[in-house]
Amino acid sequence: MDFDRFVKDITDNNWNVFGAEVYQNGELKHSYGDTTGLHEIYSATKTVLSVAVGIVYDEGLIDLERPILDYLPEDKCRALPQKQYDCFKKISVRRLLTMAVKGFPFRPDGAPNWLDFSLACEIEDPDRIEFDYSNISPFLIGVALTEILGSDLGEFIEKRIFAPMDITSFKYGRAPEGYFYGASHMLLSVHDMSKFGLLLYNKGVYNGKRIVSEEYVSLATSTQQMNKEGGYGFYTWRYRGGFSIVGKWKQKCYVLPQKGLVITYLAHIEDDSHDLLESMEKNILGIGQKEKNAFKRIEEMEVLFDKISAGEGTPEDRTKLEAYYTSEDWKFDFGLDEAGLLPANLKRGVLSEDGIYNLLENS
Repeated sequence: MDFDRFVKDITDNNWNVFGAEVYQNGELKHSYGDTTGLHEIYSATKTVLSVAVGIVYDEGLIDLERPILDYLPEDKCRALPQKQYDCFKKISVRRLLTMAVKGFPFRPDGAPNWLDFSLACEIEDPDRIEFDYSNISPFLIGVALTEILGSDLGEFIEKRIFAPMDITSFKYGRAPEGYFYGASHMLLSVHDMSKFGLLLYNKGVYNGKRIVSEEYVSLATSTQQMNKEGGYGFYTWRYRGGFSIVGKWKQKCYVLPQKGLVITYLAHIEDDSHDLLESMEKNILGIGQKEKNAFKRIEEMEVLFDKISAGEGTPEDRTKLEAYYTSEDWKFDFGLDEAGLLPANLKRGVLSEDGIYNLLENS
């Protein structure tokens, strides 16, 4: 790990990074910049909301499989046209937690009442379960929690999450009608953002205090809905062998349990570049050209694996795959998988010893 080189890349390139922290096995090892000042975390707010869902789930107050309508204000539900009511009856809490409702607009900006706007959205096929990112999903979850609790969700988060995690400086936003806005509009420090990574890394425990159950954390940080990035949990993204908390302008907290790492940085970089991420991966995770070559090699071997599995492989394909399986390259690639460094969306059937052995023996 070369944290100093990571910082040098930040300063040399004038990347607008406010601060960064690296924890190894729960201990702060490196820090840079402003780690205590408040900064926008944008969609990383959703992960805070997810922890609140977990607490309510642990107390048996919410069923993830029930329709979201069961938890929204009764007067709003009764006022829905029959078509809308029937539509939303098919949308479960789980689907909103996993962004698995196709058709919501991205956000309810400009509407005088966000709940009315959200419930009026036309969903062409409510039975279609597909990843479709929208801020309306977490907003509705936040409304549901408010109704379940019978009190303000923001105050609940302050009392049940922030206080026991020693988070004393924060800001959060609300919808025009007053509901806690769980999709965005929260400000936290780098250090306090790291605390959420540590909470999830430690399976729901922060500094010896149980905040949320291990069961819920396992659900929230594992793949619940597939997407092109490799999987989505309950407002967390799969990242290599772990997961990440993500805001839109490169607010990140990466959690890699196999490496014992929690890496956090808050930035404001309004482009689609991956330079900052690549610098972190190179200098902190040690992912260089050799590792990138391995990712490409695994992808190529997967093509051969699939062809042979489908009975379409040639003798040359089988020879190449067998040579790979008995090579030092395979051992290196297997080690990357064991370390949790493979991209989350990279297939890795060729790294299963039993799978590839059985395929070669029986093909």
